[in-house]
Amino acid sequence: NTTAPGDHCPRGPLLEHLLKTILFVCTANICRSPMAAAIMQERIARAGLQAEVQVVSAGVWAESGARASANAAVVLRGRGIDLTTHRSQMLTPALVKEADIILVMEESHRRSIFYMAPEQLSKVYLLTEMAGGYDDVPDPYGGPFEEYVETAALLAALIDKGMPRTLKRLGVSAGAAPGTSEA
Repeated sequence: NTTAPGDHCPRGPLLEHLLKTILFVCTANICRSPMAAAIMQERIARAGLQAEVQVVSAGVWAESGARASANAAVVLRGRGIDLTTHRSQMLTPALVKEADIILVMEESHRRSIFYMAPEQLSKVYLLTEMAGGYDDVPDPYGGPFEEYVETAALLAALIDKGMPRTLKRLGVSAGAAPGTSEA
């Protein structure tokens, strides 16, 4: 049962306790969170951790089934990552509960999760927090192509810098992951 990076992957009973889940959240699940999920999935695969970690994405105001924005898909294609099979999904209480760590793009997304499932808030972080910061990731939607390029570069840098901390919070050994010096 395979899915594209960033798509929700339903877990069977045997995988339920084996795979750790990283959930990326943005607003509509067509720009930032699918790009972040696809980049993280590529890093997870590069580190040989795909049997231990799955990556999914959702949006707090997503219309389920929408494709990733064309600019996001083009930018990631230029990085060797395919986003064409991504379909958006609305953030649900079940996704929040299932996730082992939730990385949001904006503080407003964390608030949305608080209102949805306050008991799950302890596993919700700004993506920038994993990289030692505390800023929102700007939304490129509706902006020029260059903003998508900048957003993809920022997401990749944040993921690379924050991956050791993210994996540590999951209880997963970093292996050959990029930037694993603080894992």
